[in-house]
Amino acid sequence: MGVVFNSTATTLFLLIVIVPLALAGVHDYRQALTKSILFFEAQRSGYLPANQRVKWRGHSGLMDGKANGVDLVGGYYDAGDNVKFGLPMAFTVTMMSWSIIEYGKQMAISGELGHAMAAIKWGTDYLIKAHPQPHVLYGEVGDGNTDHYCWQRPEDMTTSRNAYRIDQNNPGSDLAGETAAAMAAASIVFRRYNPAYSKVLLTHANQLFDFADKYRGKYDSSITVAQKYYRSVSGYGDELLWAAAWLYKASGNRYYLNYLGRNGDALGGTGWSMTEFGWDVKYAGVQTLVAKFLMGGKARGNGPVFGKYQQKAEEFMCACLGKGSRNVQKTPGGLIFRQRWNNLQFVTSASFLLTVYSDYLTSARRNLQCSSGTVTPPQLLAFAKSQVDYILGDNPRATSYMVGYGNNYPRQVHHRGSSIVSIKVNPAFVSCRGGYATWYSRKASDPNLLTGAIVGGPDAYDNFADQRNNFQQTEPATYNNAPLLGVLARLHAGHAGYNQLLQVEIPLLKPTAAQPEPKATPSSGLIAMTQKTTGSWLAKGKKYYRYSVTLTNKSNKTIKKVNISVSNLYGPLWGLTKTASGSYTLPTWVSSLPAGNSIEFVYIHTASPAKVSVSSYTLT
Repeated sequence: MGVVFNSTATTLFLLIVIVPLALAGVHDYRQALTKSILFFEAQRSGYLPANQRVKWRGHSGLMDGKANGVDLVGGYYDAGDNVKFGLPMAFTVTMMSWSIIEYGKQMAISGELGHAMAAIKWGTDYLIKAHPQPHVLYGEVGDGNTDHYCWQRPEDMTTSRNAYRIDQNNPGSDLAGETAAAMAAASIVFRRYNPAYSKVLLTHANQLFDFADKYRGKYDSSITVAQKYYRSVSGYGDELLWAAAWLYKASGNRYYLNYLGRNGDALGGTGWSMTEFGWDVKYAGVQTLVAKFLMGGKARGNGPVFGKYQQKAEEFMCACLGKGSRNVQKTPGGLIFRQRWNNLQFVTSASFLLTVYSDYLTSARRNLQCSSGTVTPPQLLAFAKSQVDYILGDNPRATSYMVGYGNNYPRQVHHRGSSIVSIKVNPAFVSCRGGYATWYSRKASDPNLLTGAIVGGPDAYDNFADQRNNFQQTEPATYNNAPLLGVLARLHAGHAGYNQLLQVEIPLLKPTAAQPEPKATPSSGLIAMTQKTTGSWLAKGKKYYRYSVTLTNKSNKTIKKVNISVSNLYGPLWGLTKTASGSYTLPTWVSSLPAGNSIEFVYIHTASPAKVSVSSYTLT
């Protein structure tokens, strides 16, 4: 039984901030959706159509595949370079398709369904070309080594355009499996609007799955030039299950349903409890799909095995929320964090799974049971929304990580096409190394706005450097955007009411006289409280400071139900949850504070103190 203590822990003085309205947490999800789809047009390779909306791009890669005797013109450049990597491209198509399958009606409301379908078809048209025979699939055009040696517009490429393939003697089950998943998912999208095309896609998907399953091997053992850039760390078991799930969803063929049942244990679907989902690791995605099959009454004799898939899917959801036994890391501002290099790819993918699983649970009229408590579907969706809102600007830097959205977004994106003057403005040839000397090293905003691109994002402490050479943080990728389409469509269509945000929405007040910066001093009692300055910047003539506050349990027992009082605060605060009474508690992903553990929250201010104290807590 817990003992409740009322205390007046040492007070901290925070500083007031006068912040832009963008921090109020009200976002135009329709605009964000429109821009996020537009990004794919900037990534197009091949002959651009007459209705191309990104006007600064031109035709490129028009000889792709010719040296190999095959037409490989088209498709997408994966990120800021000019290589066409098959594995992330196929995953991008799968996730765009899944977005439409779940939220096509919402996209239609926003007026973006046609554009989203065109983005998918640009990818699938290429994937069809890349699969000229049942057991042959081209998985890369160009290579990263020669490409990265040069900094050129796609229209000026002088680098190698060699094409690399997998076949029966050089297998790649992960690449073939992901491409099968992409074709199958896209066939669902086009079933109603273009049934003939849908059938073609499904035929390719069936052939590719057969190829992937019969001739097993990792694709990067066959296409070795991909190892440095898109190594298949997870192997191919996840892609085989992923492809089977999508083929069952697309065809209704029980062979694929039973394949999931027979191979769930052997291929890792029922054994791996994941904390990431992305172009390499698909287990959380397939576990989510199979959980839907189970809750929809489609297990057909595979119930016990599918129940294990669902358990792993829910462990992923709980881990994202911070309510599992092994949770994902988060920044002080509340962002899911896995790695410094392009961390936002994991944020958008996880947000999508959280969103769709919230809907699946709602349809099944059940809640999520985590080791740290029950989570309702609205809570799942609210957390996904908080991640999207962070990307759009609700973060300690007040920075939008979607290029062109809001007022403060990255201006020096690590992207060849956007960083070099458009060939339509200046057609003078940009040489391989000349591009580095003239454009890469240029300390100025990109001449071409890469509208809608989701860049790599901030580090573990919410820091971000908008510099072109900072590729870990400023390079975009197609697979960053693809999962976000569905979430943005859902939020725009009236599902933004779930408001479980980490920051506090506050009125804008006039600044008062500046106060001296408080020193970081520990509190007395069982909860120590310290603070430090972690960053500062100038905006509109004012200097803003970001501070980090750490609460540490100094007792030898676990502390729960911490109540924190904050008064005279008019700036945004991240990392605590506001209660109905106006006080604050631990963030939703932290249920308790074990002995010796700490929790961190952050705030932004310019002047005038706010008063913070720990008013009560429970020892257990």
